[in-house]
Amino acid sequence: MSLSVQLAKHFYEVHFGKNWTWSNLKDALEGVDWKDATTKFQDLNTIASLVFHMNYFVSAVLKVLEGSSLDAHDKYSFDLAPIRSESDWQLLQDKTMKEAQKFSELVSELPESKLWETFSEEKYGSYYRNIQGIIEHCHYHLGQIVVIKKLIAHQK
Repeated sequence: MSLSVQLAKHFYEVHFGKNWTWSNLKDALEGVDWKDATTKFQDLNTIASLVFHMNYFVSAVLKVLEGSSLDAHDKYSFDLAPIRSESDWQLLQDKTMKEAQKFSELVSELPESKLWETFSEEKYGSYYRNIQGIIEHCHYHLGQIVVIKKLIAHQK
C-alpha cells in the first residue's frame, strides 16, 4: 500500500470510522441536533463551529488537489453562517462528509512522489506535511467535539 493510500485511509477513518482510536466524526455527530450543535458551553466553540472549522481547511486543500490555487485564511476559518434549523445543520454535515470523501479519493490517487513536492508555496511545505496536518487537525477538533457533546448532555 502506497503512502498516499495510507494517508487517504487515515483521513477517511477519522471521518467515517475504523481507525485505531475508534473515534470518528460521523459517529460523534450522531444524535447531535441543530440546537445542541449550536449550544455554547462556557467559552468553548460550538460543535457546529468546530465542524465548519475542520472542513474549512479540508475544503481549501481539496481545491488544491483538484488543481486550483490555495485560498484559505485562518481569520475566516470560524466564519460559520448562522445555523437556524435542522436543515442548516444537516447541510453543513453533508458538505463536510461529501468533501471528506472526495479529499480521501484524491489523496489516494496522488503519486507518492507528489507528496514530497511543494504545496502551493514554499512556506507551506510539502503535500505530505499539509495532508498529515489536516489529519492531525481533524483528530484534535474531533476530541473537542466529543467532550463538548458530553458536557452539553450533562448540562441537560
